Amino acid sequence: MNNSAQVLPLFMAIPLGAAFLSVLLGRLHERISDWLAIVTTAVLAVLSVYRLGLLPQVYHMGNWPPPFGINLVSDPLSTLLLLVINGVSLLVCIYSVTYMTGYTDKPKYYGLLMLMIAGMNGVVLTGDLFNMYVFLEIAAIASYALVAFGTEHEELEASFKYLVLGSVASSFILFDIALMYSATGTLNLADISSIISEKGLNSVMTFATALFIGGFGLKAAIVPFHAWLPDAHPSAPAPISAMLSGLLINALGVYALIRLFFNVIGMNPTYSAVFIVLGLVSMIVGGLLAVGQWDFKRLLAYSSVSQMGYIVLALGIATPLAIVGGLFHLLNHSIFKSLLFLCSGAVERNTGTRDMRQMGGLCHKMPVTATACAIGSLSISGVPPFNGFWSKLIIIIAAVQATDKFGFWAYVIAAVTVLGSFITLVYYVKVQRYVLFGKLPEKLQNLREVPAAMCVGIVVLALLCVVIGIWCPFVLESLIYLARDVVLDKAAYIGLVLMK
Repeated sequence: MNNSAQVLPLFMAIPLGAAFLSVLLGRLHERISDWLAIVTTAVLAVLSVYRLGLLPQVYHMGNWPPPFGINLVSDPLSTLLLLVINGVSLLVCIYSVTYMTGYTDKPKYYGLLMLMIAGMNGVVLTGDLFNMYVFLEIAAIASYALVAFGTEHEELEASFKYLVLGSVASSFILFDIALMYSATGTLNLADISSIISEKGLNSVMTFATALFIGGFGLKAAIVPFHAWLPDAHPSAPAPISAMLSGLLINALGVYALIRLFFNVIGMNPTYSAVFIVLGLVSMIVGGLLAVGQWDFKRLLAYSSVSQMGYIVLALGIATPLAIVGGLFHLLNHSIFKSLLFLCSGAVERNTGTRDMRQMGGLCHKMPVTATACAIGSLSISGVPPFNGFWSKLIIIIAAVQATDKFGFWAYVIAAVTVLGSFITLVYYVKVQRYVLFGKLPEKLQNLREVPAAMCVGIVVLALLCVVIGIWCPFVLESLIYLARDVVLDKAAYIGLVLMK
């Protein structure tokens, strides 16, 4: 085992320790918890960047080799997710320093946030099916509490709904794990993959994979498993909305589906068709529901349902180019959706409302927030040269080129994807018309820009939308293509973990 692999447990150990210290030391002064959270996420972000230049590695917990022991797997796919999770988390913590002063008990807030980060890091690193469930639950339980952090009627109701549906998803996943263990006698992902490669899927495994789609589909908030998201995301504090929409549904839902259905189970025409249908339905239904919203954060929440559809669709097409588009859109969604939720928090904090009909002309009073929000809106709508344009374009081209797999239906898939992008543009034009431009209401004449700490995360994410769009080839070469190779090479994953 390479010495550099020994840093992998730190991605869970550091935030777990910080969660404990935040609650303990925050009693002395809440500023301690502010700085502890920023330093913790900064260290994790640096470690994530450090992992970029390293070869795939496996860490054996307790020096027990797989499949007998628990292992952590670092490859370009998990490294991409680590970079996204810890980079955005750092910006969210800086934003929270000022934003969360309007809430009570910041030390507990940061403690729960650190638990969520530890859980997400654990999900993307673990090579063990049961430990994936354990880390998933750590992140999920922390998120239930964070949605209810405002303790008002709306927050508590949304959190309870999220808790109930999240528990249903967790029950599905735990039941699936039991079925997989009964069929294979192992919980190691690579070992399960090896057994499936040799013997194929039996009826028990096939039933388990169907439940995996339901369980992780609910975590990813794809239609028809999305009912919890439109309530939970608007009700949570803005930095938590950014974490939920930008990171949590990607790490607990989409990443798990990618790892299981490509590196473990193997994508076949049946699963491909299911993913395509779910992706297209999520894309269109989420977009149409967003068009009718006047609550700014609720519109963004339905938009997340729609954007997850693009990624799931790309996974269903399952060609190398489609996987590139799906992974690139996962990266882009984490950036521009986190940006938009942070902007919505800044707007709500200053205006006192989320109703877009009571806003207008904010570009005159909040130029930094308005400019960043406009960049995020253009990016998610697929307007060049921003990053969202390239990932959507790649997915559309991949659909058109998949005629050898889907025949005439490839053009239908591409056409629906273009329609979904047009719908996205419609509701983000609505955001710009009613929030950023137009006439400034009389009651908002005395507005000012949000404090510098809140502007930091907003500005950095907006710059990333521009930089990634302009330097798209570099990002694809250094991150996305490497992750695609991992997704499409099931044998290499087995060989990495089991040394076969």
